[in-house]
Formats: sequence, structure tokens, C-alpha cells
Amino acid sequence: MGIPSGMELVIIVLVVLLLFGGKKIPELAKGLGSGIKNFKNAIKDDEKTEDVANTDKKEEIEKKAEATTTSETKDNKTV
Repeated sequence: MGIPSGMELVIIVLVVLLLFGGKKIPELAKGLGSGIKNFKNAIKDDEKTEDVANTDKKEEIEKKAEATTTSETKDNKTV
């Protein structure tokens, strides 16, 4: 099951033409292209959302660390 040779590709193209017709193939290609574009955009959006979530978590951890440090400093001053 390797890559189809030249003659096999010709047969595949002919079968596709017979099944879908010449007018339908450009529409199918356009739909496939837009589907791939939407998929790539969704991946990029997901990565951006993940980056924002990681940044928010880091900020939250830093705020907790500052609050802990501040409360420890106040406790040491009162003693």
C-alpha cells in the first residue's frame, strides 16, 4: 500500500469525474479548502485561549505569593 503510480492516479481521477461530474468537483474543492481554513483558525484560537489562561494562572499565583509575603511581613512587625 504505497503511493499510487501514474496509471493508478489516472484511474482514480476518472472514477472521481464519473461519480461527481466536472461541475461538482470545484464546489467540493472549495468546501474542502474552507473546511481546512476553519480548522486552522480554530487551532490558532485555541492556542490563544490557552496562552491567556496560562497568563491568568501565573498572575493569580503571583498575587497569592504577594499576599502571603505581605501578611508574613505584617505578622513579623507586630511581634
